[in-house]
Amino acid sequence: MRTNRALPSPRCQRGVYAIEFAMVFLIFFTILYAVICYGMLFAFRLGLQNAAEDGARAALQYQSDLGARVARATTVATARSDWMPLVMPPVVSICHVEGAAGLDLCPAVNCGPSWSQRCQVHVVVQANNLGSLLPPLPGFAVPDQIAGKASMLLELR
Repeated sequence: MRTNRALPSPRCQRGVYAIEFAMVFLIFFTILYAVICYGMLFAFRLGLQNAAEDGARAALQYQSDLGARVARATTVATARSDWMPLVMPPVVSICHVEGAAGLDLCPAVNCGPSWSQRCQVHVVVQANNLGSLLPPLPGFAVPDQIAGKASMLLELR
């Protein structure tokens, strides 16, 4: 037996495309926003790392004393990180290899050519308050601080 049900008219389907577009747009916009934000973070992090490595390499160049090496490393690391906003001044320290190096400066050391007197230069370049650089959208984990760190073994003669 045949029923006389009427097929839905096109008039009943109005607005369905707009609803589908709204749902798909939100998903794609979220993905696009995440890619842009994390891409910017990775670019800043790479820039900080390059600045720290260049500063550490500059400390390897011949200087008359350790203070001059620290000054040269600081100057180079600052110059390499000028293009990035919110960058703190670089922290450069020279420590004995066995000594702990972090963000705080190492105590005064006597570096020399013997193996027991070997020293390292540590360069840390960091940027703070990164949430102010990216467009504000809740729900994304953006770190407050990123840093680039490098260390090299000094050779003194």
